Amino acid sequence: MNNSAPTFKSSRVESLDALRGFDMFWIIGGSEIFQGLARGTGNSFLNSLLPQLEHVDWAGFHFLDIIMPLFLFIVGAAMPFSFRKRRALGDGNRQLYAHVVKRVAILFILGMMTQGNLFQYSWSQLHIFIGTLPAIGAGYLVASLLMLNLNLRWQMVSTAGLLLLYWAVMMLVPVPGQAAGNLSPTGNLGFWLDHRIMQGFLPADRTYTQLLNIMTFGSTVMLGVFAGYVLQSNLSQQRKVGFLAGLGVGLLALGLLWSIWFPIIKHIWSSSFVLFAGGLSCLLLAAFYLVIDVLGFRKWAFGLKVIGMNAIAVYMATHLYDFRNIGNIFVGGLAGWTGEWYFCVQACAGFAVVWLILYWMYRQKTFLKI
Repeated sequence: MNNSAPTFKSSRVESLDALRGFDMFWIIGGSEIFQGLARGTGNSFLNSLLPQLEHVDWAGFHFLDIIMPLFLFIVGAAMPFSFRKRRALGDGNRQLYAHVVKRVAILFILGMMTQGNLFQYSWSQLHIFIGTLPAIGAGYLVASLLMLNLNLRWQMVSTAGLLLLYWAVMMLVPVPGQAAGNLSPTGNLGFWLDHRIMQGFLPADRTYTQLLNIMTFGSTVMLGVFAGYVLQSNLSQQRKVGFLAGLGVGLLALGLLWSIWFPIIKHIWSSSFVLFAGGLSCLLLAAFYLVIDVLGFRKWAFGLKVIGMNAIAVYMATHLYDFRNIGNIFVGGLAGWTGEWYFCVQACAGFAVVWLILYWMYRQKTFLKI
């Protein structure tokens, strides 16, 4: 990294592990548990929140839409720590580039395993660049190149430039046969380019875009990198909280303002979506850092930390196997006794199986890293 980048401390930030666990909780069963609670209690308030556990059809933002960008944001927030550690161990740019390329390749392979039909063993059904893990890989690659070649000021300028460039391309470059600025699900430039270049390697009806989003995936990871710089800085803990909170509010405001001209759309990972989701991610990190690392309230977050320290392992496991099948061995007979609560019981049992496996891995100090 350029010598003009900030100087860092090397202490571990526990709130990052807990926040990563919070994010994964919703992926591996939290949504189903909440839905089960709403169904079991019949509570009108809980039921009114259920739409927040569904992705918006196109433009707009629900709570569940934060999960993937938060994942990328946390990857970015951990990068200054990881790169600093590797530098301290004597790695130069050559070793760091090798590590980055290896990690990106593994993320793409894991992505093909979970969502890319790799195990169909059919070239015609393979999806090479689809889903969360390849998006992380692409964003991580962009962020790594910026971190390893630019100082902090130019990292910030480049991140802003990527967001502006993506907006310009999406809004000013027309799809053949259509006017520029078409942001409909199948009429936008990202959709056209994906299905033009990756034809045969995408589901025909997929409206999530990938190729052009390399720019905005990278920007999301970079927002996390900037948060990581704050955490590793020499600022007091209280000022770190204030800085992260202020950054979060500022990003939210910018995202909402930009959405007037470039709507918040997760499917195309629009620039306004990057800023809005990045703002929420900063605020969540500020809150977790304040409670766990500053105020010292750590015990409540232990369950999340167990999940967060093996995020890749649990992501892969739960995407390759439905652990509710194991949970049903123990609670399947309760279906006739629990009525509307059975969905919640079933979801909790499946989650408990996953968490206990992770807890065993935690006790054994077994952590899957790439």
